[in-house]
Amino acid sequence: MKPIQHHYIFFLGCLVLVLALIRCMAPSIASPTDDVSAAADSIPAPAAVPLPSDTDSIAASQITQTQSSEVKIGDIKHPVIGVSSYREEFPDTNDLQLTSAQQWGVEPVIDRENAENRKMELVYVGASPYYRVAKLKNSIPYLVPRASILLQDIGRAYYDSLVVKGLPLHQFIVTSILRTSDDVQRLRRSNRNATENSCHLYGTTFDIAYNKYEPLTRNGKVVRREVPSDTLKWVLSEVLRDMRNAKRCYIKYEVKQGCFHVTTR
Repeated sequence: MKPIQHHYIFFLGCLVLVLALIRCMAPSIASPTDDVSAAADSIPAPAAVPLPSDTDSIAASQITQTQSSEVKIGDIKHPVIGVSSYREEFPDTNDLQLTSAQQWGVEPVIDRENAENRKMELVYVGASPYYRVAKLKNSIPYLVPRASILLQDIGRAYYDSLVVKGLPLHQFIVTSILRTSDDVQRLRRSNRNATENSCHLYGTTFDIAYNKYEPLTRNGKVVRREVPSDTLKWVLSEVLRDMRNAKRCYIKYEVKQGCFHVTTR
């Protein structure tokens, strides 16, 4: 063997021996990849991002809809609550309503012929998209303009409330409007509760039934009512309460007559 090759083999052997000694004395230096793995294990894993719940998704959707200029009213429904007590919310007595009726109304109408001759003072209220006038037996469909506007505003607010609550449209029913002196006398024969000096004499007062409602027609056909009367009564009572609180009217909850007795103010 030549001397150069002998020296090379000797040097290589020494190098291997030195590396072996280093590995035995300091294994952490010899295996840096182990330290890297250990360090990686010591780093906490990132917290998982929770997915939104169904409630959060609905809320986010509603916020988006609310901020949009193309919000559909029926998308966000308001609850039907009603009022706490019909008697407490609508306590206005006949004497109180009579004072307002005499202030804003016309001179009592004697009979139907007299009413026909006083159209400058009275407005015909026999038809409306918001309500239906029942077949009147003891009254005629006339009101002073102030009361006519009130009735229209109640009807419009009632429809708006049905829409935002996601309920199908129903007309409420007006059961009594202007009574002539002849009507009052005839009514008192069969109804002891009917007062001789009725607010209905002045064209300021109307009755809205709370247990009768009319569904709108579809394609010219009358459909079956889809909402219980109590639900529609709750919606109507909310609207009437708001009108009364706004000092637009006085209201008496009539139990035996099954109606809200309303007088403009």
